[in-house]
Amino acid sequence: MKAGATRMAASALLAFTAWTVAGVAPAAAGERTLFIASAVEHPDDTATFPLYRGRRGAMDVWYVVLDTSDGNEAQRRGINVSQKLANARGTPAVQKVGVDANGVVQFPATVDFSFHRRVIPGPTGFPPSIAEPGAVGEPGYSPLIELPNGVILNAPHIANVTGQARKVRQMDLGTYTVRMELTRGFQGGRGVMYLSTDASDPAVAALENVTFAPALMQAPRAGGDGTDSARASLAAFVNGQTGAGNPQRQGLNSALLDGLSPLNVLFWNPKQGRYSPLWDVHPAQWNANAVATGQNLRQSDFGQVENLAQKGTITGPGGAPFASADFVVNCPIVSRD
Repeated sequence: MKAGATRMAASALLAFTAWTVAGVAPAAAGERTLFIASAVEHPDDTATFPLYRGRRGAMDVWYVVLDTSDGNEAQRRGINVSQKLANARGTPAVQKVGVDANGVVQFPATVDFSFHRRVIPGPTGFPPSIAEPGAVGEPGYSPLIELPNGVILNAPHIANVTGQARKVRQMDLGTYTVRMELTRGFQGGRGVMYLSTDASDPAVAALENVTFAPALMQAPRAGGDGTDSARASLAAFVNGQTGAGNPQRQGLNSALLDGLSPLNVLFWNPKQGRYSPLWDVHPAQWNANAVATGQNLRQSDFGQVENLAQKGTITGPGGAPFASADFVVNCPIVSRD
C-alpha cells in the first residue's frame, strides 16, 4: 500500500469507528466449525476479516481484532474468547491504549513493515541458513492491547504508511475488510486453519512471515499451559517427513523446503477454557530410530506428541527434553474441520 493512498483513504474515513458484529456466535459450515464468526473463509486458504482504523500519533494504523479476554466483547465482535489473555495484563506484553471521542484506538506503538524478509533453507531445510523478518514492531509494540475498561484484545497491526503485513491479500477501505492468508495445522486430531500475525523471536517471525514482536516474550509463562498462564502449547516438528506430495510430510524442515505449512500441532481450540492465541512453541524432534524405521509419521494431537515424548521417541532439538523453547507465536484459530 502506498503511503499517499493510505493517507487519502484515511482522510475519507475520519468518521469511521470500530466495526462490531452484534450477537454473533460460532457457526458451522457443513462439518466445519468457524470460531471467528466475523470472518468469511474462502477455498484458497484465505479469510476476510473486519478492518479497523487506529492511530499512533499522527499515523493511521490498520488492524484486525481476533481474540479477547471478555466473553461479552467476543460475542459483540464475533471473535474468539480467551480468558487467559487477562493473565498478560500489567506485563510488557500488553500495550495500554486510549480511545478518542470517535471510538478510534490510540496506540503507543505500531509496526515497521518496510524491512526486507530473507529466508534461506539450511542443507536439510531446518535450521535455516538465514532468517530475517520483514516486519518489526516498534519498541513497546504488541498485538495485545488493554482498553480503558481493562478488556484485553488481540489486535495485530496489518498496515500503515510503512507498508503492510505479508499475509494481506487485499484491503478494501470501502467495506473496511481485509483478506488474509491462513495457515493449516492440527488440533485434537482434526485440521484447523489459523491466522499467524506475530512472533517473539526474529527467526520464527521470518519463518512465519509475520511481525517480529519481542514484547510477546513477556506474556506469562514459558511452559505454562494452565488457566494461570497467558500461553497455550504448540508442537513444531523440526525433522518431519518431507515432500509436498507425501501424506506424512510435516515440520519446519519440510516447510522451508517446499513452502507449504509446517502443520504445527496446537493443544487447544477456542471452545476450550485453556485456549490462547499465544502459542508457546515446543520444538519436536524425532529420534534417529524413529526416522530410520519410518515411525516419524504425521501427528495431529498434542497429547499424542506428549506420549511419544515420554517414551523418548520425540525429544527437543539435539536430544534435549521436549519442552517450551520460550518463544511465542500469535496464531488465533479461525476454524476447524
